[in-house]
Amino acid sequence: MSLARMKFLEKNEEDIIHSQSIKVLAEIGIKVKSPDVRNMLKDAGASVDQKTGVVKIPESLVNESLKKAPHEFTLYGRDSKHDLHVPVDDIPFVGTTGLSIHMTDMETGKQRYATVKDAMDFAKLSDALPQVDFLWSMIIPRDVPEGAHTAHEVWIGLTNSLKHFQQVECRNAADARMQVKLASLIVGGEDELKKKPIFSVIVSPDSPLVLRKEAIEAQVELARAGVPIVSMTMPLSGLTAPVTIAGTLVIVNAENLASLVVTQLAAPGCPHMYSSDAVPGDMTSGDVAYEAVEVPMIFAALGQMAKRYRLPSMVGDWGLCAGSTPGIHRSFSEVSSTALDTFSGTDLISGIGSTDVAKGASFEQMIIDSYMWDNWKGFLRKIDINEENAALDVIKAVGHGNTFLMHPHTARNFKKALYFRNKKISQWEATLSDRMVPEAREIAKKMLKEHVPLSIDKDVLKAGQLMIKDYEKSFA
Repeated sequence: MSLARMKFLEKNEEDIIHSQSIKVLAEIGIKVKSPDVRNMLKDAGASVDQKTGVVKIPESLVNESLKKAPHEFTLYGRDSKHDLHVPVDDIPFVGTTGLSIHMTDMETGKQRYATVKDAMDFAKLSDALPQVDFLWSMIIPRDVPEGAHTAHEVWIGLTNSLKHFQQVECRNAADARMQVKLASLIVGGEDELKKKPIFSVIVSPDSPLVLRKEAIEAQVELARAGVPIVSMTMPLSGLTAPVTIAGTLVIVNAENLASLVVTQLAAPGCPHMYSSDAVPGDMTSGDVAYEAVEVPMIFAALGQMAKRYRLPSMVGDWGLCAGSTPGIHRSFSEVSSTALDTFSGTDLISGIGSTDVAKGASFEQMIIDSYMWDNWKGFLRKIDINEENAALDVIKAVGHGNTFLMHPHTARNFKKALYFRNKKISQWEATLSDRMVPEAREIAKKMLKEHVPLSIDKDVLKAGQLMIKDYEKSFA
């Protein structure tokens, strides 16, 4: 089976990134701001400076954690037909953008803050779109207490979609416990959630080399509940990581390994994904340079490191519309950079529905990105290279200087041998953004009107809503 994938690092270069990351952890260390987690690491053999909070993790502890971590697992959906088994064999699973701070109103076309109703519609549209495999908490609803927004996001995602839900933020240990309780309600208890985790959580180290108290304590709570951890490191080359690609890779790799150690000490065997959204910083503005030519190289290298450790991964992004309004706004060079991210060898990738470089979200952009993803999957599919497909007998039968068009072999195999592009997106490409946004808007409206996700038991819904109301009181 052949796959078109980018390879960036030679074997000896993988060895360098690994060995330098081990040196970072053992000699420079990582600052752990939680006393409880520091003590857990100390008991396991790490060297801890309680005054500075710096923990030095020996190579032996990293190796033990890599042995304990599962090499494959399932991200469950509320309906088993949406279960995602990782690592993938060919095309990565694609999810939505996440935690946007504004959205594009479908009626006015203007940016605005989102509400609970918007969050429900984003989840519902994610459920309706066959191209979307899992969903993130797409926007932050502003009509709920700020401290409780993550609880609302988890509940909305799980009750308005049958697909696996990935929460982008967990504020602290109490927040983690609340998210676990809500998910447990749906599956029938915390023991059932351990068997069938229908949600996972992104927990991000603070680059460079810091595990924030609230986040790492939340990670420990989630891991003990059996919730898969996605350790998404997000350094910017030249800002929160060395400006060199090699230096950035070492920071990402060291932070991922440190996070893995915490997960496996808290709950040996808990599913843990190697993840990063590391890109260069824009040296002219300090912004995030998702379109930089180095981005596909970074993600390809991280995909290789994840495979070296046999950890399922989520590295890279899909789409990430640069414009503040829906459409396709990037130049050819920028599109090439973001599209090449998908060749990293990752198992999961996110970004559907993003505007304003992930600061915004849009229903229309979800439709456009989904149709584009349909086309892009053709580049990522498996290709069988074997003697049967070499078709020597067919070559012999057709002979010299003749056509294969009329041979039965062509008629039997062309539909599976060739990938046929979606005609809708081909029309949109021909007209740039002039026609695609209004058409996408109508498709989104139709889906939101007609799609009805499988309902949750009324008593479960009521119990969850009451639980969230009680949780909100602590933030009043």
